[in-house]
Amino acid sequence: MKAVIVVFPGSNCDRDVMVALEASAGRAPAMIWHDEATLPACDLIVLPGGFAHGDYLRVGAMAARSAAMADVVRRAEAGVPVLAICNGFQVATEAGLLPGALMRNAGLRFVCSWVSLRVDEAESPFTAGYEAGQVVRMPVAHHDGNYFADADTLARLEGEGLIAFRYVGADGERGEGANPNGSVADIAGILNPARTVLGLMPHPERAAEPALGGADGRAMFDHLVEALS
Repeated sequence: MKAVIVVFPGSNCDRDVMVALEASAGRAPAMIWHDEATLPACDLIVLPGGFAHGDYLRVGAMAARSAAMADVVRRAEAGVPVLAICNGFQVATEAGLLPGALMRNAGLRFVCSWVSLRVDEAESPFTAGYEAGQVVRMPVAHHDGNYFADADTLARLEGEGLIAFRYVGADGERGEGANPNGSVADIAGILNPARTVLGLMPHPERAAEPALGGADGRAMFDHLVEALS
């Protein structure tokens, strides 16, 4: 599997996801600077976490207009899978790859902690390494992770099975205290209708080996390699 990671000024999880992908794929992904107008041929594109352009305008808004993103959008529309993590999720919504928006956390504070997630949709190249209903643990680290979508969009996400992950308690149930940022319907990650773009706020690359505190994220990368090789 050939993967490309788009690196923006302020990206800080690009190396983390590079290490995770290389461990699963046996080959290092290409690291492409954001002002490159054309990406190399690839099977997977990753928009990594961080603080692209310092989040000085609106999170993800400037990055979504980087030269590389025009090619990312073209390739996504042609069916190339895109994994958008944390700041990458914000960029993906700003670029129109995914619906909705990421707003300031409900508590207006930066959140950095491990959270429990329920896999609500296991039929995608990103989530097929899990079982539907499985509870996994991954860390979050964000100030603007409060996902919002209007009622019609939310109904479509629910109805079409496009909610990939939700914040839950350790028992797999939604409830008070499980949602770290106030996201509507406890949404932690969503898919596009073709299920070829996944945006999620938690960091699977920071949960890809036991030494990091947990390895539940490894299944995502392992199955991507299996599905796309």
